[in-house]
Amino acid sequence: MIEKIKKYWFLIGLVTVFASVFFDKTGLLSLIGVFLKKNHGPDFIIFIIFFLSGVILEIENLKQGIKDIKITFLTLFIIFIFSPIVALLLIKISPVETGIIIGIFLVAVMPTTLSSGVVMTQTAGGNMAHALFITVLANFISIVTIPFSLAILLSFLGKQTMVEFNQIAIIKKLCFLVLFPMLIGMNVKIIFKTIKNKIKQKIQITNQIFVILMIFIAGSGTKKIFFEKNEIIFKVLCMVILFHILLLCCAFLLSYIFKIKKGKRESLIFMGSQKTLPLSVILQLTLFPEYKTALLVCVMHHIIHLIIDGYIAVKLGHKLTILKND
Repeated sequence: MIEKIKKYWFLIGLVTVFASVFFDKTGLLSLIGVFLKKNHGPDFIIFIIFFLSGVILEIENLKQGIKDIKITFLTLFIIFIFSPIVALLLIKISPVETGIIIGIFLVAVMPTTLSSGVVMTQTAGGNMAHALFITVLANFISIVTIPFSLAILLSFLGKQTMVEFNQIAIIKKLCFLVLFPMLIGMNVKIIFKTIKNKIKQKIQITNQIFVILMIFIAGSGTKKIFFEKNEIIFKVLCMVILFHILLLCCAFLLSYIFKIKKGKRESLIFMGSQKTLPLSVILQLTLFPEYKTALLVCVMHHIIHLIIDGYIAVKLGHKLTILKND
């Protein structure tokens, strides 16, 4: 039991914090979350997350990951092209309220996760170096793609619900919150040359704690909607599950079509389908604060993809162990 808690502490932490905010009858937790939100808490958190991510990056692993060019292009295709197309098709097939649509659009334009995808790729017996390379590459590329992809998707909302934002301002913000801190972190890594594994693990845990803190702030902003429109929860749940499953299906299909073998396909599967949470939260808080349901979509998708992909990673890893033993 204790081992399982240690293994899934991050997921348990996400759900616990989310539930604590929603079912806190005193309202104190929500007040704290709202206070942090109004005083640049999310900006500070995401800056620290990308800085710490840069500190623990292994430059040598990045060099190794560059070699898998075909898988890199296929993964980027899922992240930046297929994902927005799926989001657009979903809202056309199943019309929902604007907040849910914006939430799905935000998730769709996000780059891959900073840590969970890499961990799950390794768990499944995949190429961790390539997964790490995709993480860095996708997050840097997203600085340019997010403003324009999001603008294109939002144009399908129609004139009555058109949402406008300054694309250049968003690029500058993403540079400051993503590119700048990660580069600083990478330079810190170069200065210290080697960081012990125990310290890396502590930094990784610290990073995940900051992600949970971001969930805390996000949950504080969606509590009212959760209780006033609880029928929305089911719609959001169905939407994010279907969205993620379609991305996974695309990844598995591409690995079959292009004959990508075990040991290499895992980074395509997990890095292609997973989406980072902190960036989607910061953009929702910055661009669409009035659409709090969008925040709910971002958070629920993250929790869902951790559950689904965690199960898949363990299953793939188990099959790999059996094959090696045989």
